[in-house]
Amino acid sequence: MAPIVDRLANGHPVAGGTITIYQPGRRDRFELGELDALARKTAAYLTGLGIRAGDRIGIAAPNCLEWVLLDLAAIKLKVVTAGFEVGKFAVSSDLLDRYGLRLLFAHRGAGDDRIRSIAELLPALSAMADPPQSDPVVYAPADVTTIKFTSGSTGQPKGLAATVGSIDSSITAVQRLFGHAPPDCLFVFLPLSLLQQRYWIYSALVHGHDVVVATYELAFHALRREQPTVVMGVPAFYETLRRQITALAQADVGSENAGREALRARACEVLGSRIRYLWTGSAPASPDVLAFLDGCGMPIFEGYGMNETCIVTKNAPGAHRRGSVGRPLDGKTVFLDDRNVVNVRSDYPVNTRYLYCAAGESERIFGPDGTVHTGDIGRIDADGYLYILGRADDIIVLANGRNVMVRKVEERLKACDVIDDCILAGFGRDHLLAVVCATDGGAVRERIAAHIAEVNREHGTDERIGGFVVIDEPFSIENGLLTSQYKPRRKAILERYQDEIQRGYGGLQ
Repeated sequence: MAPIVDRLANGHPVAGGTITIYQPGRRDRFELGELDALARKTAAYLTGLGIRAGDRIGIAAPNCLEWVLLDLAAIKLKVVTAGFEVGKFAVSSDLLDRYGLRLLFAHRGAGDDRIRSIAELLPALSAMADPPQSDPVVYAPADVTTIKFTSGSTGQPKGLAATVGSIDSSITAVQRLFGHAPPDCLFVFLPLSLLQQRYWIYSALVHGHDVVVATYELAFHALRREQPTVVMGVPAFYETLRRQITALAQADVGSENAGREALRARACEVLGSRIRYLWTGSAPASPDVLAFLDGCGMPIFEGYGMNETCIVTKNAPGAHRRGSVGRPLDGKTVFLDDRNVVNVRSDYPVNTRYLYCAAGESERIFGPDGTVHTGDIGRIDADGYLYILGRADDIIVLANGRNVMVRKVEERLKACDVIDDCILAGFGRDHLLAVVCATDGGAVRERIAAHIAEVNREHGTDERIGGFVVIDEPFSIENGLLTSQYKPRRKAILERYQDEIQRGYGGLQ
């Protein structure tokens, strides 16, 4: 059978599946054959604008039908896409020049003929005749289809050219584990600028299952209406989901200790009754949240990967160990160095260096043979399951010289229902300090203090928290304190609240 990207390029999707796309004020549903026909017409539209194989176009817009069509059309033309996260990149002539773009399709125009409003696409397609069948397109494994950008914690995002071989091997390996097929319906709501989110659209076209695409803001509305079988989400989403389910169940029984059946019923109300499994990754998942969703009858499988490696390990039905991020996928080799840092080799690497980065960044991450040094601390058990213990950057060195891995302590803190998010500070200090994001912080300080005391009883002396400060502003993508995958930007948070932290260490909370 032809490789996945070749099949996308040349059409003929499996019959029967549909794609449904939610965006503000719109809900579009197409059979996959109709989607492919629109993508072929979009390819003709791009050709009419002078776009040719080897050119590069940019897309800077929220999830929408036009995003999907431009991406699929580019594959059909062997044109490279660059997906830009909305709000992270300023739409300007400089963006086109910096990344060598022929055209940029954006949510809004910006006074440059090369920047086109993405809203112009559908009216233009409706005025076009169906194009003739084009010659077959063939990709080599090392060919590039898209440039993706790291979320990063500081500075200019690094650009990485993703190869066809890495896309094909990742989707194929996941399919072996999960067997997505009709009547499956996969639900996607993270930005399509993240390449992995597009994988599930590609999977639908080659395996015939349904796929639903929404924005984060419309996710819960779309979930109730579409009744998916698989939800692709990040831990922050499932934290919100747990709180929503718990609140609904407690309203039913009038108690803080809602029974399991009440929780299951409300979980089905929010997610639908067809859930086969939930997928999470991109950031550490709270063990409490994983256990909660399992208890609601919604199996959730955690995995591990990064932009530079794509999906590396995954728990799956029949191969699932709670607390781990699963075993390596086919085509991936995982090993630990002498500092227990996770290293990854791929039969088909995403790439072996960055396309855009500061001097020395490629050499810091990619070894001479293409091995990716992840910067994550881990362990591997006797059965090959990988456990991520934290980032090397997450280690806080106290004044006594002790190294504290803070991730698990932070996860335990976030189990408190009044703590929306938190990180720990303490580098060079004699104790840890919690920077807590909590709604109505003044009213819940006693509950936060009681929870911290409970957490302290569970940990050793160096891991105990000596104080806390409450931050009113939530950590968010918009204020630069979370990445696009909802990971805290630790350095940015510490810098933003350095005065509050200083007062916290001075005895003022």
